[in-house]
Amino acid sequence: MSAYGVVDLGSNTVRLVVYEVDGKRKRGPRRFRELVDDKVMAGLAAHVADGAFQPSGIKRAASVVRRHLRLASVLGCERVDVFATAVLRNCENSEQAVEALQRRVQVPVHLLSARDEAHLGFVGATIDRPAADATLADMGGGSTELVRVEDGLDVEEVSLGQGSLSSYATHVSRVLPTPGEVEAIQDELSRRLRSLPDFDRYRARHLLAIGGSVRAIAKVLAELRGEARTKTLSRDDVEEVLDLLRRDPDAFAHATVRCVPVRIHTVGTGCAMYARLMDELGAEDIEIRQHGVREGYLVERMLG
Repeated sequence: MSAYGVVDLGSNTVRLVVYEVDGKRKRGPRRFRELVDDKVMAGLAAHVADGAFQPSGIKRAASVVRRHLRLASVLGCERVDVFATAVLRNCENSEQAVEALQRRVQVPVHLLSARDEAHLGFVGATIDRPAADATLADMGGGSTELVRVEDGLDVEEVSLGQGSLSSYATHVSRVLPTPGEVEAIQDELSRRLRSLPDFDRYRARHLLAIGGSVRAIAKVLAELRGEARTKTLSRDDVEEVLDLLRRDPDAFAHATVRCVPVRIHTVGTGCAMYARLMDELGAEDIEIRQHGVREGYLVERMLG
């Protein structure tokens, strides 16, 4: 067995996941299992000002990455890769920011394009089972990737420059969004979707979803109902969580603190976006997949 580490620089979190990989398998995909998942709420999106990633953000990112690299070394990782997504991809000084970060941490930082992120999300989502015709959604802090899946392949993808954290930063004045702010978040998403030249290509009765935003919605729903967490969300399920936010924000906050406290400021924005996404795409339900971009990166970029 060998250990591989993946460090994921996101808009809100910087995460190290260490996988134990079966190195003896000669045919077929190599099996792996997660050993360590170490997440730091770095809030890198807050270090973007006037479109540019600030030196304070480089300092913060470098500090967390170095911490993760030390842990990966202690755990005996054979290889550790660092990649970044929307927070560094979408800033005006993207190339300079990546170079500055690499100088500080002394390892390569792989900047994933929007297409890379969407494709690797699809690879991760379909590791354990294939996907029928559907649309895959990956909502992160700074962007949302949509992937059209046909005949088990990712045939088309698009990245929307809106995520749960960027929606919070743009539209929310306090901790939880008000009903008016929920509407503003949803209207922005509708505008972005409707501006796509091939918007109709992403319409689907069923959505597949990966990422922390959709899992957080499922956790809050389970907390409200006193039930085990579901792997499929109906439109009514998502609306139930969103309706509580609109009707009784205190009850929503208490439920969120009990099950996903670190996401208290983004569960509402993510829920608002998923509710509108389902409406716009005509989706009846969301199937939550276990694996995502990190596992896709491991399988395709590190294990080949």
